[in-house]
Amino acid sequence: MKRILVTGGAGFLGSHLCDRLLERGEDVLCIDNFFTGSKRNVSHHFNHPHFELIRHDVTFPLYVEVDQIFNLACPASPIHYQHDPVQTTKTSVHGAINMLGLAKRVKARILQASTSEVYGDPEIHPQREEYWGRVNPIGIRSCYDEGKRCAETLFFDYYRQLRLEIKVMRIFNTYGPRMHPNDGRVVSNFIVQALRDEDITIYGDGQQTRSFCYVSDLIEGMLLLMDTPADFTGPVNVGNPGEFTMLELAEWVVRLTSSKSKLIFKPLPEDDPRQRKPDIELARNKLGWEPKVCLQDGLKETISYFRKII
Repeated sequence: MKRILVTGGAGFLGSHLCDRLLERGEDVLCIDNFFTGSKRNVSHHFNHPHFELIRHDVTFPLYVEVDQIFNLACPASPIHYQHDPVQTTKTSVHGAINMLGLAKRVKARILQASTSEVYGDPEIHPQREEYWGRVNPIGIRSCYDEGKRCAETLFFDYYRQLRLEIKVMRIFNTYGPRMHPNDGRVVSNFIVQALRDEDITIYGDGQQTRSFCYVSDLIEGMLLLMDTPADFTGPVNVGNPGEFTMLELAEWVVRLTSSKSKLIFKPLPEDDPRQRKPDIELARNKLGWEPKVCLQDGLKETISYFRKII
């Protein structure tokens, strides 16, 4: 049994990761400051003998004894990370410093949940790990984009300078049960609006594209990456290479919810990427991973979840 720390463990991705780790028989320490996470996401584990929940903010040091660290703590939706952009940057940068310091002290392997946003509004398509990105360093999204880029820098400096065992995973759009209904992400926005028969808001002309990975596929990739040999650090893209326009996604959601919603169009937000699609050849070769859940099936599960909570 490994002692595993999950930061942001009561959030959307973190709670699903805690589920899988406990299923594997690990001892899980979940920490969260509950800015976007919720106790409800992990309440089914409260009586589990190998689960512990601590309210803690990663911008402050943490002193525990663990074997592995999954660093997932950071608000990931524009509404949440732009609410307090200075704190968002601190969460990525100070949080990385504190978790890397902990990993150094206890000699733990540590995984950083990075993001496809490090590629910014990309000039190449699909995005490969070798691409350095095209990010606006002073825009309204920079607190998240540049915070995550700086966290990657810190991880690789700890690896080069101190030989710390690191793993860096670049997460592309992920969806599924336990998404926050008001997080402003496109899948949750569309589903909530459709279930309420409200107008579905599409920004721009709806031709910008995204790739959507179901949460169970994403967590499987994360676990496989953590278990790779020490000499493989990443970064590695994990996401679904299936590419859909916002219009296509909206039409799927309306169809699957039998909604009466109409589509309305609003101006595109500042620095919103036009295209997003992962090249996952590295994940296939190094992790033996590729997504299994198609968009239609994943949307059905996600819609079922949102029907229950709204």
